[in-house]
Amino acid sequence: MTSDQPKTGKPDQSDGAEGATARRGPNLLIALPVILFVALAIVFGLSLKSSDPSRLPSALIGKPAPAADFAALEGIQTDGKPVPGITSASLRAGEVTVVNFWASWCVPCVQEHPLLVELAQRAGVRIVGVNYKDPPPGGLRFLGRYGNPYAAVGTDPAGRGAIEWGVYGMPETFILAGDGRITYKHVGPISRESLDAKIIPEIEKLRGTTGS
Repeated sequence: MTSDQPKTGKPDQSDGAEGATARRGPNLLIALPVILFVALAIVFGLSLKSSDPSRLPSALIGKPAPAADFAALEGIQTDGKPVPGITSASLRAGEVTVVNFWASWCVPCVQEHPLLVELAQRAGVRIVGVNYKDPPPGGLRFLGRYGNPYAAVGTDPAGRGAIEWGVYGMPETFILAGDGRITYKHVGPISRESLDAKIIPEIEKLRGTTGS
């Protein structure tokens, strides 16, 4: 008999084990990014459910407001007089002040704006607005359409002032005591709940403390 006849019997077990291991290796490498993505998505989703973005901490709470030199948004008038811009001195005038960062391209700003108008009328508080990275015509159209609750409107065309104030995004709102000290920060649009439960009580507390 020659040795050219095919071999018979069971296949080589070592070859099968090596092949299975080789197949598992590439499959695991392919699946690993998917597994990591799913895990991160779960963690992110849980953090959104358990956290309130309006409670993001601010290192400015209890400290004087950063320097404010926001030039006036030209073209706005109240009772025939130009609405001024915002300066540091105007934020230390002995009066409780609400500082609102907003933009005409910001959809949440549109949503919260009626509540700012209501706040100005209901609480009689001085509200000033910082128009963030907005061409002047955009800010003018916004206030012309939705109303102007601001006693002063400053512009922050490059966003440098917002960085100094630690602003995360539009809109954001700060409450200042009469001495210019920041006592409260609200991240995101003001809602009916936050207006009644947080904003107005903070203003009333400051007025009761300072008499302003």
